[in-house]
Amino acid sequence: MGIPNDDVVIIEKSNKAGEASVITVNCPDKTGLGCDLCRIILDFGLSITKGDVSTDGKWCYVVFWVVPHWSSINVRWNSLKDRLMSVCPSSSSISFYFNQQSSSSRPSSSPVYLLKLFCLDRKGLLYDVTKVLTELELTIQRVKVMTTPDDKVMDLFFITDNMDLLHTRRRHDETCERLNTVLGDSCICCELQLAGPEYQALEHGVSSLAPAVAEDLFYSELSDMENHSQALSPDLVNLRKGSVMIDNSLSPAHTLLQIHCVDQKGLLYDVMRTLKDCNIQIAYGRFSPTTKGYRDVDLFIQQTDGKKIVDPDKQGALCSRLKMEMLHPLRVTISNRGPDTELFVANPVELSGKGRPRVFFDVTFALKCLGICIFSAEIGRHSTSDRQWETYRFLLDESCQFPLTNSRAHIQIIDKEGGGRGGGGYWLMVARAAGGVL
Repeated sequence: MGIPNDDVVIIEKSNKAGEASVITVNCPDKTGLGCDLCRIILDFGLSITKGDVSTDGKWCYVVFWVVPHWSSINVRWNSLKDRLMSVCPSSSSISFYFNQQSSSSRPSSSPVYLLKLFCLDRKGLLYDVTKVLTELELTIQRVKVMTTPDDKVMDLFFITDNMDLLHTRRRHDETCERLNTVLGDSCICCELQLAGPEYQALEHGVSSLAPAVAEDLFYSELSDMENHSQALSPDLVNLRKGSVMIDNSLSPAHTLLQIHCVDQKGLLYDVMRTLKDCNIQIAYGRFSPTTKGYRDVDLFIQQTDGKKIVDPDKQGALCSRLKMEMLHPLRVTISNRGPDTELFVANPVELSGKGRPRVFFDVTFALKCLGICIFSAEIGRHSTSDRQWETYRFLLDESCQFPLTNSRAHIQIIDKEGGGRGGGGYWLMVARAAGGVL
């Protein structure tokens, strides 16, 4: 049984600017498939404007309407289709895939490469490099960026290739040529090779993560996070209002999960990631279009044993987890250590080991737009009692037009115009808060 491979994923590209393209997926079902699809769509710089999901427990049918986050994105549609098909179970596996973990839940075996760049420093350099790597579908796993006293920069990017072609001379040369073209005369040296022991040395987290910073970043209690949000301006408080409700009265076999919250970049991915990590299956779902800046998500769900979620403790834990993801999809704080100002950004890692797509790209873009120079940067992992986090650390230059001198100030990363459809990706907004993370 099954359908031809070409029909597993069908993409109908829009003919007019501003109109949504339609992605249809028709394949065997698996727990977490919605998360895997949403992650790839987000990784390609697309926003899901609405969506429908249905399954009979064995076969699923998914439709997403998508638009670029901003008009300048050049979407590689053929590559997107290939990536989406790569996470869909094959029809030949339908007899046994229910009894195994999703293939995407295992860490990727793609080799890690080390990209070394030695450049003359200039404003926006780090973002320009990140943009090239993102466009080439190279995923940044770790970063170590250092500025020397003579205004030169040594950038170490540990990357994997989503196309698994970086071992070829053509792909290798394309990457170096694109970087040299974008960096121009500021590039002194560009080298690309398989990573060695230096990669393992960076896998144990961001260096010197102070206890106070860790406490700010990794709040786990929803009440603490909501209390800190009340210290913000009324506009920011309203931005974070939302609700998560569970209803077992409408279906004899499924629990209805209803989410109403402000729209934000990657919202559906955050919801699907949470359900995947909680081992929750979706039987039917609808992701409604934005109404006055808010989204409604209605999902009929089950536990992996095919039963409804009736335990009040399990219901409460799931709702609290989803509320935390809506309130703080990313954790952000600023730390002042003497003359140095450091920006920390953290996001939860999927149980599969994958971090949120495009965070480094978005933060470096925002800092470039605000005229803030980056002296150093690094990416690492940090483990708390209940989960693992991907953590980004930036040492900032305060001699810019956007002051960051208040040690109690915190930065929130939000979409410029809301709804994931604004023309500028992520921007940084400072709130002079009494404390806590936004």
